[in-house]
Amino acid sequence: MVKIAFDPIYAHPLPEGHRFPMLKYELIPKQLVHEGTCTDANFFNPSSCPIDVVLLTHDQEYLNKLLKQQLSASEQRRIGFPQSPELTERELIITQGTIEASFHALENGVALNVAGGTHHAFAERGEGFCLLNDMAIAANYLLKHEHCSKILIIDLDVHQGNGTAKLMENEPRVFTFSMHGATNYPFHKEQSDLDIGLKDGTTSEAYLSILHETLPNLIETVKPDFAFYLAGVDILSTDKFGKLQVSMEACKQRDEFVFTKLKEHHIPVTVTLGGGYSPELKTIVEAHCNTFRLALDLFD
Repeated sequence: MVKIAFDPIYAHPLPEGHRFPMLKYELIPKQLVHEGTCTDANFFNPSSCPIDVVLLTHDQEYLNKLLKQQLSASEQRRIGFPQSPELTERELIITQGTIEASFHALENGVALNVAGGTHHAFAERGEGFCLLNDMAIAANYLLKHEHCSKILIIDLDVHQGNGTAKLMENEPRVFTFSMHGATNYPFHKEQSDLDIGLKDGTTSEAYLSILHETLPNLIETVKPDFAFYLAGVDILSTDKFGKLQVSMEACKQRDEFVFTKLKEHHIPVTVTLGGGYSPELKTIVEAHCNTFRLALDLFD
């Protein structure tokens, strides 16, 4: 059975002005169960990530600031959220969700986290709505405990995975691939193992063509035995910040292609959702739900 990490704290309410991005975390599971794609049995509630596991990736000083609510005003502005104990706990649970989903992926081929993909978090700081880098922490944990030997991170959010790139720059067992908007946030890009910067207005056809040319060769070259897939839906033409012209159908085809290629090569994959900022919430939820529908259809 395909397993999905979800905890109600994912949708923890924030002060006015910050709530809209969080609503999708509550609505995605409800939609999947309502339509019959999932049952309650598919979902599991992750625990909180142990501190020693976080410290495999993040600095002690930064983690202490998160735990003790000692972020400065400028550090909070860089993250984009006001600090609170609930927000820190939320991030620890999301991170553990990605780790636990990875164990399920090793058993079943795929597992998903309703949240995660916090790829802008660095060892010593957070930014861009990201406090802890869940994929980097999970990758370091899997490698430390020898659950795999070579990891491919496929980051198809419209924003470059700058924190992930920096965290993994000296880790040869992790290959970071980011395909993102060239002129989009972050304005200073870090160096992934492979970066593909897309021009503003990149069409569905061009987007899929580039992915089809790149991913199979990457799998053959890197030869991973585990993958993380950040399936951001901010590539949509409707997205307020995306700058691309990718349709809902093409976004779905993107997910199907990634899943199919990984399955063909027997590479377990943990999926995190990343960003999505279309003006209508139903567009965001539908695009994310497509990712879950495809995963369950192809692997269940």
